[in-house]
Formats: sequence, C-alpha cells, structure tokens
Amino acid sequence: MLIALIARDKPGTLQTRLDTRDAHVAYLKESGVVSQAGPLLDEAGGMIGSLVILDVADMDAARKWADADPYAQAGLFEAVELIPWKKVI
Repeated sequence: MLIALIARDKPGTLQTRLDTRDAHVAYLKESGVVSQAGPLLDEAGGMIGSLVILDVADMDAARKWADADPYAQAGLFEAVELIPWKKVI
C-alpha cells in the first residue's frame, strides 16, 4: 500500500530540521519502505516540510513509521497527514 506522508514544519524550526537531518535521512534509507522522499519548499527555496511516499502493509504501519521518524521525535512538525496514494505515472 502506498501512503503519502505530507508534513509541515512548525514555524521557526529550520535549525531543528538541520540538526536532525542526518538521522532522518539515515532512517529513510534504513527503513526499507521509502519509495520517494524530499523536502517541501517555500517560494524562496527554503525547507518548510516533508513529502515521503511509503510502501507499507497498511495505514497502521505508516503511522508507526511516521511516529518513529527522527524529525517527528524532535518535534519538528506542526501537522502530519497520511494519505493513501495511487501511483499512475
């Protein structure tokens, strides 16, 4: 099951994102369930959130993955959405 994780950073937390980035990227690579991932950007190119496409068994697995993400553990996100997604192209 593909799940789109869309997360928005809390205002003023860029340093938290930068400080936690290495652990987050390692988690993306080591978890074995990430199909695609990258930061959401504002119009000036600054990082303001994350988009991660997860390939997991079910929504519960996606929630567990999201909760264990180092960014979530660091309190970076203001809001996180987990939405079933269908790849067309």
